[in-house]
Amino acid sequence: MGVRIEKVDLPGIGVRHDLLTGTGRRVSVVSHRDGDHDLAFVDEDDPDSSSDSVELTDDEAAALADLLGSSISMTRLTSLAGDVAGLYTEQLLLPTDSPYLNRPLGDTKARTRTRVSIVALVRGTTVMPSPTPAEILRPGDVIVAVGIREGLDALSRIIANGPD
Repeated sequence: MGVRIEKVDLPGIGVRHDLLTGTGRRVSVVSHRDGDHDLAFVDEDDPDSSSDSVELTDDEAAALADLLGSSISMTRLTSLAGDVAGLYTEQLLLPTDSPYLNRPLGDTKARTRTRVSIVALVRGTTVMPSPTPAEILRPGDVIVAVGIREGLDALSRIIANGPD
């Protein structure tokens, strides 16, 4: 089943987008004409009344969208790997003392050395799918990799200590 979103025009206010969950709940995002945003939890019995709302700044709204987007991407990646026996998805935090810190991802030669694919980098709340070899690794980056157990273990050792 697809995701159901309803759009409701709010004259003089802006627009409300309602996400209808599988359990029948509504989670709404109200975008005001002045640029403000509210996240609202709609009463189940009255779709025009909210049980609670949270005012969000533009930065908070963008961060929440990124966070939810990251979560969805990670869930999809994990479920994809879970469908194939022996294939795993792993998130590896780049160590603060990694020899690859502030260097291009390609310097790891991860695919050649481990036969593991780096499918994304997560930097804060931003997911960078299919990073290029030129992408510079930064402190706090999380490397999302797909491969067999031995390859993932080897990648973890390489990003921590450099090549053997």
